Amino acid sequence: MFRLLLLTDRHQLPPGRDLVSTVARCAEAGLAAVVLRELDLAEDQRADLASLLGEHVRVVAARGPLPGTHGVHLAAHQDLAKAGPAGTHGRSCHDDDEIARAVAEGADYVTISPVAMSASKPGYGPALGVDGVRRAVAAAQGVPVLALGGVDVGNVSEMRDAGAHGAAVMGTVMRAADPAAVTEQLLAGLS
Repeated sequence: MFRLLLLTDRHQLPPGRDLVSTVARCAEAGLAAVVLRELDLAEDQRADLASLLGEHVRVVAARGPLPGTHGVHLAAHQDLAKAGPAGTHGRSCHDDDEIARAVAEGADYVTISPVAMSASKPGYGPALGVDGVRRAVAAAQGVPVLALGGVDVGNVSEMRDAGAHGAAVMGTVMRAADPAAVTEQLLAGLS
């Protein structure tokens, strides 16, 4: 199971940088997996993008299966049937009830969010903090928990120390001047 999961959002990239080259740079720094979001694109465009990203990392599709991906990451409200015949099945969770549902449905991992204030989703919260991560880990009954929402180089080790298996990030890498360096630092904080 991956320690660091990057959720894509090409709209957060600095001008002149594209998603595939950003992910490729992060892969060179040790990134192993991404959740392909880009939900504003048509399914065939997302499939093409998944293929390109798949040359560098393991790709998990957000919200539903895509050809050539390794699994599906479901939103908290989605029915398990949306995962289709996915390999890896993860789920976004925000509280104990959602975690219990994900565990009962056989999720391979869960994200818990927001663990801190997030620039990608300002006003979304309240932040769960390290105590919320600890509660999530206990509720997950051994299913790996990835801390999400406001995770950055400054707090990633706190999430690990609270019991998180790893971290899921978006803006801290997507907006970074040097996404590979940030990836390396995040991975170091998780080890």
